[in-house]
Amino acid sequence: MRRLVILTGAGISAESGIPTFRDPGGVWEKYDLEQVATPEGFRRNPDLVHEFYNARRRDLLRVEPNAAHLALAELERSWPGEFLLVTQNVDDLHERAGSRRVIHIHGELLKVRCEVCGRVFRETGKIFTRTPCPFCGKPGGLRPHVVWFGETPFHLEEVYEALIRCELFVAIGTSGTVYPAAGFVEVARRAGAHCVELNLKPAENAHLFHEHRYGPATRVVPEWVREVLEESLSGSGKAL
Repeated sequence: MRRLVILTGAGISAESGIPTFRDPGGVWEKYDLEQVATPEGFRRNPDLVHEFYNARRRDLLRVEPNAAHLALAELERSWPGEFLLVTQNVDDLHERAGSRRVIHIHGELLKVRCEVCGRVFRETGKIFTRTPCPFCGKPGGLRPHVVWFGETPFHLEEVYEALIRCELFVAIGTSGTVYPAAGFVEVARRAGAHCVELNLKPAENAHLFHEHRYGPATRVVPEWVREVLEESLSGSGKAL
C-alpha cells in the first residue's frame, strides 16, 4: 500500500496541552461558539473574537509537538510512496515536528487574513479590530485565517483527489462528527482503501473502519508507525 492519506483531529494535540473542543471540559463548554467561531459572531463583536484568538495563539506558542506528531513526521520521511497529512487542527505542531506534506482544512491559528486585499500572513502576536493590514494598510479588515462554522473548509478538491486514489487511510484523534472530514473514510473506503482508526476511544463513525487501535495518541501512533514502516520496508505490501 503505497498511497497513504492521514487525517488528524484534536485528539493528537491534546497530549501537548491543547484542549479539544467537544470533550468534557473542552473549548465549547467554556465559550459560546456562536459568539467566537462564526462569521455572524465576528460581525457582531470583532473585539471579542480577536481576544479569543489572541489567547489561543499565545497558548499555542507555549506548547510543543508530542511523540505522535514526531512519529508522523518520521513516517513521512520514510514512506516509500505518496503521502498526504490532512489535519482538522489549526495548530502548527505537525510542522514543528517536521511534517512537510500538510493540508490544514480548517485554517491555521498562526495566520491572519485581510478581507480587504486578500493577503494571508503569519502572525504570532496580538491582532485587534483596528490593526492595519501590513500589506494594504487598511484597518479593520483582519481576521483569523481559520474556518468558522458555516464556512467552507480549505483545499477540499485536493483532499478528495488524494482520497479516491489512496490505498491506506488513517484517522487519528478525530471525533467522527465534524463534516466533511467525518465523511473522508467513506470516500476512501469506496475507493478500496484499507481504513485504520487510531483514537483514544471509538469515534462516531468507527464502524466504517477496517481496523481500530485505541489508547493515548503518544502510544498508539508511534507503535503503529513502527509497524507500518517495518512492513513497508520489508516489502510485504501490507500496512496493517
